[in-house]
Amino acid sequence: MLWREGCIIRSRFLGNIRDAYEANLDLVFLGSDEYFKGILENTLGDWRKVVAKAIEVGIPMPCMASAITFLDGYTSEKVPANLLQAQRDYFGAHTYERTDKPRGEFFHTNWTGRGGNTASTTYDV
Repeated sequence: MLWREGCIIRSRFLGNIRDAYEANLDLVFLGSDEYFKGILENTLGDWRKVVAKAIEVGIPMPCMASAITFLDGYTSEKVPANLLQAQRDYFGAHTYERTDKPRGEFFHTNWTGRGGNTASTTYDV
């Protein structure tokens, strides 16, 4: 049973959400349900265009932009965590792992060409 009357959201869309979770009790991501997956696949290109244009002309769309970047991160096989590792290495010589090398092998890059071979293990605070 779905309560709609008296609810601020009186939409068939709520029924679609209920149906998705009734069909798959272990559903973790609503976008994995065939109905919602179809909506995302059919509208993703236009969604990107709207957000990009809004950013281009200076119209704030924090929820729409945040939602699409969440979706990209959630559905990407490889996420840009390696960029975060590189930033940490640049600012604090924390080292990083490379995706083209075995796990557990760590690297440090002298990003600026100055400063020698600083590593996080050489800091004495």
